[in-house]
Amino acid sequence: MATDKNTSEPLSVEQRLKSLYELQTILSEIDRIKTIRGELPLEVKDLEDNIEGLKTRIDNYTREIDELHIKLVTEKEKINEAESKIARYKEQLDNVRNNREFDLLSKEVEFQTLEIELCEKHINDFNRAIENKTADIEATRESLSDHEHILQEKKSELDEIVSETRQEEESLREKAKALEPRIDTRTLAAFKRIRKNARNGLGIVYIQRNACGGCFNRIPPQKQMEIKMHKKVIVCEYCGRIMIDPELAGVTLAPGEK
Repeated sequence: MATDKNTSEPLSVEQRLKSLYELQTILSEIDRIKTIRGELPLEVKDLEDNIEGLKTRIDNYTREIDELHIKLVTEKEKINEAESKIARYKEQLDNVRNNREFDLLSKEVEFQTLEIELCEKHINDFNRAIENKTADIEATRESLSDHEHILQEKKSELDEIVSETRQEEESLREKAKALEPRIDTRTLAAFKRIRKNARNGLGIVYIQRNACGGCFNRIPPQKQMEIKMHKKVIVCEYCGRIMIDPELAGVTLAPGEK
């Protein structure tokens, strides 16, 4: 249970609601600071992720080129081996004793010649693939350079904004932390849950024009009376936000807003 630090007495619902609204005011100010930063933190994170992806892509292209160079060496070795066999078979052709041996050696020469042609085709294919991947690396490096340049600019912009607002935000967070013990655990947990799910970050709102200040649905007179009595924590049956009357919130409404 929340207690007063000076008297150690349990805080009334009215005191807790007042502290809760004060906490909401502080957190809304922190939200405003975050809004000033805008989408910059997300943009920086996206750029960093993209840069890592581009670096990985370059590494993959480089590895594939290395593998293609190994295949080139293998194909050239096959050509050398085939040429050696052809030379040997042709030498044997000069000493054949019958047509059968001649035909067999001729077929071997023909087969090795086809092997050389196939290897040369593979070599041409591998060389084209290396050229294409080399071009891909150059294009990716250009994109990487652009991304790194933009990231540097975004980081500088973000650092400047953070530097300007850090002291104010830290002060607000300290005030918010000091207020939390003045609110009971259950209500504070509910408030944080509501705030997390609310689009505008409002977990507690005051009544405006006889309606909830969060979702603007009308509040029955009887419930409005209960809210003004400050005897219990009351939530909006439509949006779930905790409700408080303007007077307790320290808000003076214009005649048309009451």
